[in-house]
Amino acid sequence: MYRRDFLGLSLAALATPTFAAPRPYTLSGAGATITYTFQLNGAPVKGTVPIDTANLTIDSANLAASTADVTADVRRARTGLIFATEALKSSSVLNAAAFPLARFQSTRIKLGPGGRLSEGAVVDGKLTLRGATRPVRFNASLFRPRGTKPGDFSTLNVKLSGQVNRRDFGATGYADLVDNTVAIAITAEIATTA
Repeated sequence: MYRRDFLGLSLAALATPTFAAPRPYTLSGAGATITYTFQLNGAPVKGTVPIDTANLTIDSANLAASTADVTADVRRARTGLIFATEALKSSSVLNAAAFPLARFQSTRIKLGPGGRLSEGAVVDGKLTLRGATRPVRFNASLFRPRGTKPGDFSTLNVKLSGQVNRRDFGATGYADLVDNTVAIAITAEIATTA
């Protein structure tokens, strides 16, 4: 049976010279995706935006000092419905032509009750969308991929989840059809660059 090896406790115990200092990470070959879900006329619609860049630093000696800076090109946003995809990128919603990039920058990491970057951890940050920057909060998990050896932190999996109110960013179009709350889930595989 697959057992997730969450990092928080492991990193505290394994702060060896090979992983004692903050380490930079970026996207691995597996890449990363933002999945968003919104209500369209009362029915849930899912879509995706691929992440372009992710610059992260994991500090094993002080996990709360870890950082993330992530960008995505909203011109590449997709849903399963072509009309919804085009409406999403229109000037009244994402305005992708004028504001092609969305950016998230972490400002604070609060560890879970066990001192881990999982099981109750949250990442606070600033999300810039349509040229507007607002505070956001994501639930966070960080763990080694299935099949990796204990102590091998060269590749890690990241999962974030939360929600935003699209009106906070001026994405007010189609208010009669689309709810304001948008759920966001981010999955990424990252690899150390050090």
